[in-house]
Amino acid sequence: MTTDLRVLAESEWASWYGALDLAFGGVPEAPQEQELWHDLVERDRSLGVWDGDACIGTTSAFSFRLSVPGGALVDAAGVTMVSVAATHRRRGVLTSMMRRQLDDVRAKGEPLAVLTASEPVIYGRFGYGAATSQMQVTIDSTRVRLSVPAGTDDVRLRYAVPADVHAACEELYARRVVERPGMLARRPGWERHGLLDPESDRAGASPLLCVVAERAGELVGYVRFAVKPDWEWQGPKGTVRVRDIEALDPAAYAALWRFLFDIDLTSSVVARSRPVDDALLQLVSDVRRCDISVRDSLHVRLVEVGAALEARTYQAPLDVVFEVEDAFCPWNAGRWRLTGDAKGASCARTRDAADLALSVRELGAAYLGGVSLTSLAGAGRVRELRQGALAEASVAFGSDVAPWLPHGF
Repeated sequence: MTTDLRVLAESEWASWYGALDLAFGGVPEAPQEQELWHDLVERDRSLGVWDGDACIGTTSAFSFRLSVPGGALVDAAGVTMVSVAATHRRRGVLTSMMRRQLDDVRAKGEPLAVLTASEPVIYGRFGYGAATSQMQVTIDSTRVRLSVPAGTDDVRLRYAVPADVHAACEELYARRVVERPGMLARRPGWERHGLLDPESDRAGASPLLCVVAERAGELVGYVRFAVKPDWEWQGPKGTVRVRDIEALDPAAYAALWRFLFDIDLTSSVVARSRPVDDALLQLVSDVRRCDISVRDSLHVRLVEVGAALEARTYQAPLDVVFEVEDAFCPWNAGRWRLTGDAKGASCARTRDAADLALSVRELGAAYLGGVSLTSLAGAGRVRELRQGALAEASVAFGSDVAPWLPHGF
């Protein structure tokens, strides 16, 4: 097969995006969504594979800054829109795109690449490790009550037009980013993502709604949501669908959740993407009445091992030598000495004996502090070569709060 892999030209956008749509089922997106991605996609970071006039492979990357343990924002390539035509499977198309893309990421000086996977089994062979999880929760709000902290009644709530308060909500979100690893500092234009609300995606629910929380006239929280009405013989059983919710303090957070639980004519509250340590689970009266499921979310790939490990801090003093395996990006392979603590870190090549042996995939999984090196070792994916090194490194790599990706890309 003779194919041509090249950077996307503006004139090729329709064919490229059409190939992506087809690979994901062939159902066209709403015009508003198509327009958003047309404007946000970085053409010089988008690749297509062409077989004659037909686009048979797509991938792109966003230029993100990712929050890591310690609060630093690290440059990261947000890999996205990956597809291969069903007619061209098992011909090396995906491998060729991943190879070119990671080479480009390295040349750009980004130490990390991240993605969300439609099929997570695909990306491990390219060095990506599942680093964060997201929780979906469905709560029977007729049977579950909230125990709210002092000060909750002092928070004023009001409805607002989502677009009218969006700038203030984005400022509040930006303050939250450095507090939890895995969050993205949104670049200009990405504020539109939070307002995307095509009617075709509502499945019978209301248009996007917004309630803001204020104290002394200052914004301290917000929630964007929709309500899907429903009725049965015995009465109403509508559902509140939470899109996103942020607050600066516990009282504001509790006030917003209490409001969602008390919306008239509803009997359940559903939030599809929350951190696994969400404080909501400590507010509810009966966690058994909260149907909880957890799945993988952000996958992390260390493109430059040394720079990536230096970019974050560590919960405890650490001095460990890793023997890293990385067949796909061989510049990472070999021994690296990582020393660090809560103030900073350094990571450099060494000839010293290795303390731990693992692949770059395991480093990616553990990088944000949500997956312990000890658990990976329990699965046989990390080998301890010096007694005590595993516990030392596992504690140091941890995070006080679970890493979390608030939205996809």
